[in-house]
Amino acid sequence: MDYETVKAYLLNKPEAIEDYPFGPNILIAKIKGKMFASLTTNQGTTMMNLKCDPAHAQELRDVFDAVKPGYHMNKKHWNTLALDGSLPDSELERLIDHSYTLVFKKLKKSERQAMEVNYGAALLYRE
Repeated sequence: MDYETVKAYLLNKPEAIEDYPFGPNILIAKIKGKMFASLTTNQGTTMMNLKCDPAHAQELRDVFDAVKPGYHMNKKHWNTLALDGSLPDSELERLIDHSYTLVFKKLKKSERQAMEVNYGAALLYRE
């Protein structure tokens, strides 16, 4: 996936917005003010940070060379992915869904319930 395709996938998540608190070159994807992804291009390679279950984060790092501990993030809970073509698109989409779901689950109960009514649980809890 290229930068624009990943950006579109991120922003297609229910109520996802883009923000640029760290400057115009680092897109932060948020839900209800909480970050679930960052996206940037560094030296010609698109890089993305995604939240991940700690045990699964390490498994991914062991399997994929393109997955490293989160750059400038809590390395236990975040991975940095180099979008160099080595990660299958389906795996990348799954990891984005996983990150979104982890952040969604931490929202206030009232926010989660309202979104469940509006979008349905199947769309919000994709891991």
